[in-house]
Amino acid sequence: MNWYTKSIDESLKGLKTNKEKGLSEAEATERLQKTGYNQLIQEKQTSPWVLFFHQFTDFMIIVLIGACIVSALLGEWIEAAAILAVVLFNGIMGFVQEFKAEKALAALKKLTAPTAKILRDGEIHVLPASNIVPGDIIVIETGDIIPADLRLIDSQRLTIEEASLTGESVPISKKAEITYEKDVPLGDQKNMAFMSTVVTSGKGTGIAVNTGMLTELGKIAHMVQSVEKETTPLQKRLERFGKCLVYACLAICFIVFVIGIMRRESFIDMFLTAVALAVSAIPEGLPIVVTITLALGVQQMVKRHALIRRLPSVETLGCVQIICSDKTGTLTQNEMTVTRIAANIDKCFEVAGVGYTPEGQFYQETTLVDPCQDNAIMLLLKTGSLCNNARLYKNEEGWRMMGDPTEGALIVAARKAGILQEQLLNDYKLIEEFPFDSERKMMTVVYQDEGNERISFTKGAPDILLGLCKYIHTNDGVRELTRQDRDSILKTNEIFASQALRVLGFGYRKEFSRGDAEGAEKGDKAGSLANASPDIETEIIFVGIAGMIDPPREEVKQAIHECKTAGIKTVMITGDHKITAVAIAKELDAFDETKDIALSGAELDALSDLEFSKIVDSVRVYARVSPANKLRVVTELKARGLTVAMTGDGVNDAPAVKEADIGIAMGITGTDVTKEASDMVLSDDNFSSIVAAVKEGRRIYANIKKAIHFLLSCNMGEVIVIFVAMLIGLPLPLLPLQILWMNLVTDGFPALALAVEKEEAGIMKQLPRSPKEDIVTSQLAMLIVIEGIFMGICALAAYIIYIHSNPEKAVTVAFTVLVLCQKIHLFNCRSLTISTFKIGLFTNWWLVLSVLFILLTQVAIVHIPCLQIIFKTVSLTLQDWGIIAGFSILPLVGMEIYKFARCVCKRS
Repeated sequence: MNWYTKSIDESLKGLKTNKEKGLSEAEATERLQKTGYNQLIQEKQTSPWVLFFHQFTDFMIIVLIGACIVSALLGEWIEAAAILAVVLFNGIMGFVQEFKAEKALAALKKLTAPTAKILRDGEIHVLPASNIVPGDIIVIETGDIIPADLRLIDSQRLTIEEASLTGESVPISKKAEITYEKDVPLGDQKNMAFMSTVVTSGKGTGIAVNTGMLTELGKIAHMVQSVEKETTPLQKRLERFGKCLVYACLAICFIVFVIGIMRRESFIDMFLTAVALAVSAIPEGLPIVVTITLALGVQQMVKRHALIRRLPSVETLGCVQIICSDKTGTLTQNEMTVTRIAANIDKCFEVAGVGYTPEGQFYQETTLVDPCQDNAIMLLLKTGSLCNNARLYKNEEGWRMMGDPTEGALIVAARKAGILQEQLLNDYKLIEEFPFDSERKMMTVVYQDEGNERISFTKGAPDILLGLCKYIHTNDGVRELTRQDRDSILKTNEIFASQALRVLGFGYRKEFSRGDAEGAEKGDKAGSLANASPDIETEIIFVGIAGMIDPPREEVKQAIHECKTAGIKTVMITGDHKITAVAIAKELDAFDETKDIALSGAELDALSDLEFSKIVDSVRVYARVSPANKLRVVTELKARGLTVAMTGDGVNDAPAVKEADIGIAMGITGTDVTKEASDMVLSDDNFSSIVAAVKEGRRIYANIKKAIHFLLSCNMGEVIVIFVAMLIGLPLPLLPLQILWMNLVTDGFPALALAVEKEEAGIMKQLPRSPKEDIVTSQLAMLIVIEGIFMGICALAAYIIYIHSNPEKAVTVAFTVLVLCQKIHLFNCRSLTISTFKIGLFTNWWLVLSVLFILLTQVAIVHIPCLQIIFKTVSLTLQDWGIIAGFSILPLVGMEIYKFARCVCKRS
């Protein structure tokens, strides 16, 4: 039920309660049994054991487990132990990541109030908030956390900060007597108060209309828990790739096994040969290489102000096609700033600087006359500082504002012009204050100056204030306000408003009696200051108007331009009003009126799924949206096959953040709920950091692809050696332990060195790759096969030279040639198009050191007696090493010729 459409009497009657006495304890107990406790419920929870064992359901991991079992059955305990270590390492890493992510509901529960003031049997009791039932009368006052969703029945200067639900930090003025006839967004429901929001001023009373999971917060909790986190694009690609690889391996093994049996080879020998072939074909080191590459990427992301919570998300950033970003604090400063001031009727100028730092130039250099010499402008700034409850202070972190952001902006503007609020408060004594009221739309304060003269200062909506003004203050003095003056002021107000500025008018009044103020105070207590205070808020002297806005971050415009170049679309999703959102989007070059669409939450609700799907590609701004709206937008974009990133800070963002392919929470302003639902946390709340993280994600994916290229081409070489030797009737050139050593150590460590490769030039000028694109494209697969065949032929040729004269040395030579071929080939894999020598042999020292390490270990395996026994090797002569070096250098020569030919063909 939409309780905001019900009057106070209808609400009381509908919930069968009494605003004077509340519910009886007996009735409350009965209702509690029906509705349950007023708390958020864990709808489903995954056991840690289930989470742990889930890590071993990946197809590639299952294959490795199978290889481990077969190795153990054949008595190859070293191979079995090595494979098992890889499997366990990946399982533990994945478990830790997922277990840490299951905390969103716990964070939501922290937002709820522990106790509440409840009217029962005519008396107010402080009871656990979990005991609230629908129909309870709840008393609220400044500082209270709202304990349930309430239909207000009384409000006295009540304002509530609803940022946790709407994302907008400006407190909302509440009015219990309002009744709406149609649907209105949550942020505009002034007769309602919602669980987890905070009373910033005033007091009130409300009926609990929804509790527990039926509250707005409960609905968010349900949405967060209902969202199933999908596997990342990389995980999907690796799953497809793993299956194709395993099927290909099984096919080759089967062919070899059948050929052997047809040639009347021993069944056992052929089975062992098939197993050796399978071991050589499966890149056992791939899972651990991918995991460590992603982990290294996490460390690099930290330097770019991005904290990764889920390991695979590192790569997901690289294929983002659309970024849905909150406005406040991400695209903007999150610091309300006075940007334009108009006084002396039509004299208008722009204020310099943004944010709450009051140092520096006051006005823009384009202003011809120093506004500090303008009497009316200085009086406006003085009025804004005195008619104000905010305070500006400085601590170790810099300038900070306490209070309403709009009032804070006025203090900062005045301070830039040399007007210090603290000095004014020493010179003026506050007599009375009449706070902002949603009916009057004004705030008035009465001061007594050093000469004991009483002066009232007023700020409020320009059109309302102007109607109460009789005079105007100009640099030539005070004179009567004319019709022409009013028209000019209202026109300026319209111009400011069209620029999405929040506009306030300012005025003052002198020469009124003490009785006027006292009469106003009594009238205000009666709840009707506008009628009871004709002397204080009439015949006001109009001073001018000021326009303010939360301005865009300076670096965001360049970041959005970089997104366009990279083929990434940016969409603004905000709880602010449409006109403000569109104005900011235009200023950031993120909205084109000729082709882009802006939708409000109400307009989105009015669209069917089919209607929305037809225009979703053109919508660049969503304003005044609810949590369900945000979730719907993300879901629809994902349904179109797009990889979506979603930023958020408030509780209202959590469902959409969790649903997105890459959920991004704000580290400074973000709630714990959103952080727990996210994949990544921005430590500086800056949109530019997202773009930097996307760039890093693309680099990481490119490096994973290089590692896979390297590992597969190496494994292909091993397969070719065994397969061809088998076909031509030669003994096996490689032993199972030698193959496993190559796959896990001599290939694994150098592959990790590729993880720290720098990004190639133009990486952010490429379009995002399609989520459906395989990690190994047909072109790359062909190249891998050719490279594998080439390295396999090199090893076989060396093997054949020695096989007839010294079979044991032949195995050692083939093993060593293959190891060195692969390490030389590592330099080829740094780029498919750029020459190794152009990149530079020593631009990645980790890669150079890993190759040197493998060369030293290979020499040790060949020449140290105890290692010779383990690896079945024999010592080699200098001549042998010369032959090995000659064959090993050939892959580099061949790939350089390929790159040169490709470059020539591209030019022609």
